[in-house]
Amino acid sequence: MKYISTLKLDQIPGRPLAASDTFDFRCHAGLACFTQCCRNLNLFLYPYDVLRLKQNLGIESDRFIDQHVDVVLRDGHHFPEVLLKMAENDQRTCPFLESEGCRVYPDRPHTCRTFPVEQGVLFDAATGGSTAVSFFRPPDFCLGQHESQQWTVAAWNRDQEAQRHHTINLRWAEVRRLFENDPWGAEGPQGAKARMAFMAAYNLDRFREFIFDSSFLKRYHVQSALVKKMKKGDEALLTFGFEWIRHFIWGISSAQIRPRR
Repeated sequence: MKYISTLKLDQIPGRPLAASDTFDFRCHAGLACFTQCCRNLNLFLYPYDVLRLKQNLGIESDRFIDQHVDVVLRDGHHFPEVLLKMAENDQRTCPFLESEGCRVYPDRPHTCRTFPVEQGVLFDAATGGSTAVSFFRPPDFCLGQHESQQWTVAAWNRDQEAQRHHTINLRWAEVRRLFENDPWGAEGPQGAKARMAFMAAYNLDRFREFIFDSSFLKRYHVQSALVKKMKKGDEALLTFGFEWIRHFIWGISSAQIRPRR
């Protein structure tokens, strides 16, 4: 889920969808185009996507990153994009695509859940406020857009069980927007601070080791109930990681993280 400037809103392809707007769509194996949308993708993965996928596969986060993603730092950007690595075959299929469909379907990424609706966060520089926005944007080959089943964005999100992804991705978008300005200084985007920020967002198993196997909890006070949740659950650790990035990189105060005196 990306931040969108009001200045760029008119440049986004697709039909804008207000809360009460509807669109027609149904995907099923009987369509000739079934799984065509799972090929040759530039599929951005957000931190919660990686969390769910590595859990589904039963592997640790650093192994998932090594095997399944490309980490790309684009010119003029200050935090890398994480993209799903396609299979090395003629059609560059998604690595999780099988003949029957998606083998990680219960934990598929947010972008796959909400397809053919693209979702983002509209940032108003004048007010500092943000609003979730949606666009109906099926590719030309998609036959599902001609089916007769009708949805609102909210109904589609519920049907695809995308609400939790949506909530956590909104929180990540708020953090990600801070990187529009360079926070690294002379250290640069490959330095220790940048590696820390990436770890806290994407490499949760190593971030858990940092929290519990270093002197972190001796230097910072974290409520005991939250500590217990982070020991057992990746989701609590991830949302804490967002708070840590804000505090560690920008010095933004957090009720969850208080330096010990």
